[in-house]
Amino acid sequence: MSRGPFRPRPGPPVRFARDFGQRFLVTVDTEEEFDWGQPFARTGYGLSHVPHLAAFQSFCESHGVAPTYLIDHPVATDGAIRTALGDAVAAGRADIGVQLHPWVSPPHGETLSVHNSFAGNLPPELEQAKLCALNQALVDAFGTAPLIYRAGRYGIGHASTDALAHTDIAIDTSVRSHFDYSAQGGPDFTGLPVRPWWVDRAGGLIELPLTTMFTGTLRRWGGPLFRHAERIPHLRGALARMGLLNRVPLTPEGVPLPEALRALDHAIDDGVPVIVFSFHSPSLVPGHTPYVRTDADLAAMMQWWEATFAHCASRGVRPVRVPEIIAAAST
Repeated sequence: MSRGPFRPRPGPPVRFARDFGQRFLVTVDTEEEFDWGQPFARTGYGLSHVPHLAAFQSFCESHGVAPTYLIDHPVATDGAIRTALGDAVAAGRADIGVQLHPWVSPPHGETLSVHNSFAGNLPPELEQAKLCALNQALVDAFGTAPLIYRAGRYGIGHASTDALAHTDIAIDTSVRSHFDYSAQGGPDFTGLPVRPWWVDRAGGLIELPLTTMFTGTLRRWGGPLFRHAERIPHLRGALARMGLLNRVPLTPEGVPLPEALRALDHAIDDGVPVIVFSFHSPSLVPGHTPYVRTDADLAAMMQWWEATFAHCASRGVRPVRVPEIIAAAST
């Protein structure tokens, strides 16, 4: 019998050392190129953008930012990733983590389907086997154990925490607060906090949600009102256009800079201790994602990052690395 969509239950909030302040983390879903409009496939993907990660890394370093690359199996086993990021990772100018795309991660014991594209829907032993194989591939590529995990499509499930216990991973960053993927068979994150929490009371695993904020006049009632608006055709768009309510994830992909900066200010004003940005690595080359189709789109995305980094600096929000988050966290 199905248990219904997975919905995490937040544990105790993570408290950080007094001098930690407010920080931000840049996460890169470092993955293969594929057609987002086609069914999931084990083959036929591309990796041509991987060498371009070196340029993004240099850009971040010029702003004092150490990105976190959440890497899936096709990229982890492509020699170009070591060339692009190996020196930066070894020197502590970047961190690596695990991103599990089940459909391209061995062992392949499942039927390809939308339901099975969420790793948390797989049999627990298969989810664990895929995770451990990918984790080992990253150890082999970089000589260091990843400490952070994101499920592809944010697809954690009931047994994901048990699977992570077989690795050195100390942070899960799969929760996309205020989003609901249950219509496709995925998890439901509506109403969940954007502040980090302990997944288990023993303090062994931190949940670090991606930062999504509500903006607009009615933002304080954002969660319940937004869920109601989604059930009424065109109401959600009307609320956003009138400046009453909008759901804004902190990503350059599909989020205009002014709206992102408003959401960022709300996150800072609300005291979110670790603000998590994200985007997909294939967007670094035009034509691989719906968000970056042209050179002008790419230039606009890099300008988005420039302005966002500058805004964080102006508000006293400093970049952070994964080991620093772990070291500063307490129950």
